[in-house]
This record gives sequence, structure tokens and C-alpha cells, in this order.
Amino acid sequence: MSLLERLNNDMKQAMKNKEKDKLSVIRMIKASLQNEAIKLGVKELSEEQELTVLSRELKQRKDSLHEFDKAGRQDLVEKLRTEIAIVELYLPKQLSEEELTEIVKQTILEVGATSKADMGKVMSAIMPKVKGKADGALVNKFVQQHLS
Repeated sequence: MSLLERLNNDMKQAMKNKEKDKLSVIRMIKASLQNEAIKLGVKELSEEQELTVLSRELKQRKDSLHEFDKAGRQDLVEKLRTEIAIVELYLPKQLSEEELTEIVKQTILEVGATSKADMGKVMSAIMPKVKGKADGALVNKFVQQHLS
């Protein structure tokens, strides 16, 4: 089942169950996917493009969560945590720290990186492998640890 079909089914179910938060998030995701398709001038997004949009949505919410938490807005923090959980339902299973560490080590060997100066090479090689399966900031942290 495609992501759009899954979103449509879940949207119908959320309407029936009167789950306003879930319905709202699903509508936002669908709108983002449609906007991306229009921007790229395609009828349907590829899986990779869909993952990019979902990752962007998740990152935006996590950034907002951090800001609201810093500002002491617990009402908004709870709402965002709920939204993040809903967006994560549509992303692939996230890599564990062990799996991510293994991918980082393997990629460092593949590109022949030896110091932090090679950080860009490693990141550009690793991000397509973990797209949608790991947070970019976490990947960055692991790469830095293994290059030092």
C-alpha cells in the first residue's frame, strides 16, 4: 500500500473515531506531500521523495518542540509530542544505535576517511543509506565520534 493510500485510510479512520489531533497531522502530511509534488512538477512522488517530506515534517516538529520546551510552553510541548508520534508512524523503522554505528564504521572505511576533515565526504556517503531511518543530527554525532 502506498503512503498516500495509507494516509487516506488512516484519515477516514481518524474521522470515524473523532481523533482530531491525528486527523490534523495526517492532513498536514498530505498537504506537504501534495505541495512537494506540485513543486517538483510530478504527478506522484517516489518513495525517496516521500521520505524526504516526512523527515522534514518530523524535523520541523522536533525543532519546535525544543523551542517550546525552552520557553516553558508545556501545553504546546505535549501537543507536539503527540504530532511527532503520529508522523513517526509513517516513517520506516528507525535504526538502533548499534546498527547506525556499524553503518558509520563501514562508510568511513568505504570513503577512506581518516580525520574530521573528511566529515563532508562521510556524511554525503552515509545520508542516502540512512534516509528516513535515522536523525541527521545523531548520524553527525556518531560520525564525529568515529573520526576523532
